[in-house]
Amino acid sequence: MDVNEFRARGKEMIDFIADYYENLDNVSPGSKVQPGYLYKLMPHEAPEDPESFEQIKSDIETKIMPGITHWQSGNFFGWYPSNNSFPSMLGDMASFMFNTVGFSWICSPAATELETVVMDWLGKLIGLDKRFMSIKEDGTEGEGGGVIQGTASEAHMVAMIAAKEMKLDYLKMRGESDENIRTSGHKLVAYFSDQTHSSGQKACNVIGCQARNIESDKHYRLTKESLQAAIKQDIEAGLLPFFVCATFGTTNTAAIDDIPGIADVAEAENLWLHVDAAYAGAALACPEFRPLACGIERADSFNFNPHKWMLTNFDCSALWVADAKYLVQSLSIHREYLPRVKGSTEFVKDYRDWQLPLGRRFRALKLWFVMRMYGASGIRAHIREHVKQAKWLEQQLVADGRFEIMAPVKFGLVVFRIKPGVFDASADNIDDIVNNANAELVKCINNDGRVFLVGTKLRGIDVLRPAIGSSHGTFENTTRLFKVIQDCSEMVVAQFS
Repeated sequence: MDVNEFRARGKEMIDFIADYYENLDNVSPGSKVQPGYLYKLMPHEAPEDPESFEQIKSDIETKIMPGITHWQSGNFFGWYPSNNSFPSMLGDMASFMFNTVGFSWICSPAATELETVVMDWLGKLIGLDKRFMSIKEDGTEGEGGGVIQGTASEAHMVAMIAAKEMKLDYLKMRGESDENIRTSGHKLVAYFSDQTHSSGQKACNVIGCQARNIESDKHYRLTKESLQAAIKQDIEAGLLPFFVCATFGTTNTAAIDDIPGIADVAEAENLWLHVDAAYAGAALACPEFRPLACGIERADSFNFNPHKWMLTNFDCSALWVADAKYLVQSLSIHREYLPRVKGSTEFVKDYRDWQLPLGRRFRALKLWFVMRMYGASGIRAHIREHVKQAKWLEQQLVADGRFEIMAPVKFGLVVFRIKPGVFDASADNIDDIVNNANAELVKCINNDGRVFLVGTKLRGIDVLRPAIGSSHGTFENTTRLFKVIQDCSEMVVAQFS
């Protein structure tokens, strides 16, 4: 393919993408294929000779499309949103054009410096404390800063690695022997609630430390008191607490941990405090939500995903650290083939020292496009509209009379179930009946095909959790969701009554 054919095919592909989005509401958001379907349709070896663009495009339509779950559909309410937008796509196209491998400043100064600038923009947009900014108000370089990771899981792991480095440094300063420090890894303990994202446990598995999952309170929050009790117990057992994760918007219910209380404990016990705001952090672009995040200014690291709820294509996970010292210290490895800038290194960041991989894409471009083409006002309007729709759905479910809301609706997530009173309360196995009915309701809704959502369990109770947040969704999609819930509930209640 030469540049002239690329020009023609590129225009065709843009039209193909635009047609897809124009018709997306008319397509069932969930895939109905069975495991192994694609293997049966594909050749079992790569083609020996080149194939045409037309053939490939045809295969996308006939073979790939049936196996796609349409995350960008306004009728998709599963898990949490995976936002994209046309400005973000354009930014990605520019990134593909350059195809830099920006592991250091030298690799492409613009790639590094735009990321530094854009991460400061983003931090200020969501109201982060100035400790997290790369550039101070006087124009000099700060101790902290932001970096784009691939996912919140990577951010969690990177923060934990930095926390381990900080703890080992502390042990050294306390006069522990090199041997004790070298063998202390298995004694390190990281703290989470039973509602923390699974990435915390995975990070512990990789690093080789212990994970302590603490039971959350009745509001599904990690509290100061429960954290204090767990740490006291572990210290008495000869263990070394070093890291705690507070969540701003948990996956199950969008609950907010007791961040100020957790920060108190972290300071008292010399723990690294990481705030995981992967989903709900985007809401902090709107000042009215910032009181909910009181205490994040005391964190050592803060993370949220613009690719969830801020109009930016996957992958784009924003991580800030208040002091990059331990992050760089733990991840920096020198090789002669990785030259560093000589002389003044002010404003020079080698982001390879801020992440697990060496190579990295020019992800700052798509974030730059989004923030410029939407502006802060457009981003805030996007967030507020989804919260408004979620509040409307909550009101409709309550007014219907058959449903109960299982967690406060703060953002775009609505957690509910068919309530027990709808069924025969005298039945011996009423709890099983209610759980089975709500699990069946999830299946019924997804089999219906008009919308897609997922369920979860809250301490053994089956619930539904539609998440409103599609970049391409409208109020009409949310009204459709409610209609499908009503229709399917009628059938399910009849089935289990």
